[in-house]
Amino acid sequence: MSDLIYSNRQKKLREVLDSEGLDGMLITNLTNIRYISGFTGSAASCLITPSGQYFITDGRYIEQSKSQVKGFERYISMDSHFTQIKDNSLNPSGLKLAFEGDHMSYAQYSNMIKVFSDTSWENSSMILENLAAVKDDYELDCIRVAVEVTDKVYEEILPMLSPGHTEKQVANTMVSKYREYSEGEAYSPIVAGGPNGALPHAIPTDREFQKGDFIVIDAAAKYGGYHADMTRTPVVGESTSKHEEIYSIVKESQQRGCDAAKAGVPCKDVDAATRDYIKERGYGKYYTHGTGHGLGLEIHTSPRFSPQSEQILKKNNVMTIEPGIYLGGWGGVRIEDDVIIGDDGCEILNKTTKELLVLN
Repeated sequence: MSDLIYSNRQKKLREVLDSEGLDGMLITNLTNIRYISGFTGSAASCLITPSGQYFITDGRYIEQSKSQVKGFERYISMDSHFTQIKDNSLNPSGLKLAFEGDHMSYAQYSNMIKVFSDTSWENSSMILENLAAVKDDYELDCIRVAVEVTDKVYEEILPMLSPGHTEKQVANTMVSKYREYSEGEAYSPIVAGGPNGALPHAIPTDREFQKGDFIVIDAAAKYGGYHADMTRTPVVGESTSKHEEIYSIVKESQQRGCDAAKAGVPCKDVDAATRDYIKERGYGKYYTHGTGHGLGLEIHTSPRFSPQSEQILKKNNVMTIEPGIYLGGWGGVRIEDDVIIGDDGCEILNKTTKELLVLN
């Protein structure tokens, strides 16, 4: 990724900090550190002040940080991050700095205010998350590749969705293929046949697929650190009128969500577009989760589609739209796409069919 991308992100962050009357920010969440600096390691802090931008880590990451970190002066030793900041006079007295209260333990907070007692610390929430929610072209390209691999792997495992194969076998095969074709799996796959499909976040088991099973498959690839997320629900062997009824309701609900999603629309309105239809058809109490979430360097990011959300969609948010119906003891149906929010609608990235697929 070019230095210019990181420079633009850092500039936007400083503009937000300036607008809120802040002199800078201490960044400790590793996902946000990756977003703002490029570093992918497991231990780091970033400090932004009027005097400069500083990256702090330990000796394990001398070479990695040298090649990855963009726009930050590096400080590396085996001392704690706060000690490095203090000993190198990186945080002058009297500054008003944001810190990531959502991601900091009480012990870290107590140590921070003790070491830097002359700093006015302001608990920030979602500053970097909100910046990262609007994707740049590089991020959109990565997500497109991740979705393409996701579609490809789904098509390749369809022959395994038959009696004689188990949920675990399919999940393990998908993970292997994601690692072959891309950076790897975006998350642990959900492969849930028959009654197990009534568990929205089911863990794959040794259960063999049976004729008449709906199989909820929620699995996806990751590329360049960016996550895809797709769910499809085929049926094994034959479909009954009940299969067709439940599936058609979820499919129409999901389409209504896609039709509603565009820049300027409240997130709760997209949730309502899916949820109200399922309620109208008599299955409202069986739709037990939010309609979707943002995608990025984490699988669940801002914003969120839920009845409680106060967020408004922006152009180039990347979202999932994934309503479902879950009937205990019988099974479930979920259909999920990844979409890029535009001014006049959304672009659906997944190309895998959403028609009811009956696997013979």
